[in-house]
Amino acid sequence: MLASVFALSLVGTALAADPMVGGAPMMASKTIVENASQAKNLTTLVTAVKAAGLVDTLSGPGPFTVFAPTNAAFDKLPKGTVEKLTQPDMKADLTKILTYHVVAGKIDAAEIMKGIKAGGGSYNMKTVEGGTLTAKMDGDKVALIDAKGGGALVETADVFQSNGVVHVIDSVLMP
Repeated sequence: MLASVFALSLVGTALAADPMVGGAPMMASKTIVENASQAKNLTTLVTAVKAAGLVDTLSGPGPFTVFAPTNAAFDKLPKGTVEKLTQPDMKADLTKILTYHVVAGKIDAAEIMKGIKAGGGSYNMKTVEGGTLTAKMDGDKVALIDAKGGGALVETADVFQSNGVVHVIDSVLMP
């Protein structure tokens, strides 16, 4: 029952025009990169996307589903990790981590909830990196479990973009 109420509340949120993320309106007419560049809580992600050379890809037609870690999510990593990963010689590792946060297609909260229900409590999504993310319910929030057993909670779901959808998460996922 709680999952049904959560799904309905997420669907209702999706209907709101231009939701706010990081103090900025996320315009459904703009790309993932254009919108993320305006959000004050996604600056570390934007810096990492630039360092990995993924701006053109995530500005392309997609559609993509991006699980976007906030600055606070990156701050949870061991000290110096982000600085190390954004060095030119770490581009392959950074790209692997970032593309692990991307799923081909436009998977909104309703589809994730439907998948969790149909999957008996879990829903697996193949990432662009090639790994698998597993979505499960954690109380009234969707949790994503990564390949290493770590997890992230979806803080803001269904931020629709011209080339996909973004779900803002509270931790960085690891392939």
